[in-house]
Amino acid sequence: MPHRPYAIDEMISAKAIAARVEALAKEITQAFAGTEKLVVVGLLRGSFVFIADLVREIDLPLEVDFLEASSYGDAMQSSREVRILKDLRGEISGRDVLVVEDIVDTGFTLHHVVNLLRSRAPKRLEVCALLDKPSRREVPIRATWTGFEIPDEFVVGYGIDFAQRDRNLPHIGKVRFTERAAG
Repeated sequence: MPHRPYAIDEMISAKAIAARVEALAKEITQAFAGTEKLVVVGLLRGSFVFIADLVREIDLPLEVDFLEASSYGDAMQSSREVRILKDLRGEISGRDVLVVEDIVDTGFTLHHVVNLLRSRAPKRLEVCALLDKPSRREVPIRATWTGFEIPDEFVVGYGIDFAQRDRNLPHIGKVRFTERAAG
């Protein structure tokens, strides 16, 4: 295993994530019942594992698109400046849209993305976030569906990274900096 300057303690198991993804997909399927085609917009890069598992469980006609927005770079703290690095390829005007986010922290990125997408006149726009840290919120925004509410901890795994590391962990882990891990 490659050396990392921190330790990771499991916070949410792969089994718990799988069960919650299945439950979220059932709720989303019911909420969008009757849609012609749901446009599922994944916010890159952190949501890619979550969106892959989620769309396989949603029992509706759908298409998947991606938008990449960033307010972090490789830092642990949000810069509060949201940049769109990759925009949608498809049109969402008049369509049912589900935004899939990995984690809602300060809310800056999601708030910016939701406002951007609303300006494109979707028929309906809802948000599903795997993780929510309400104690960190600086912008008033909430996901329609949330997988897990977590405390103010820096987390990795299941698509979520720290400086592009540990996205491939099957669980959500809490990053713990220690002298031993750092040395």
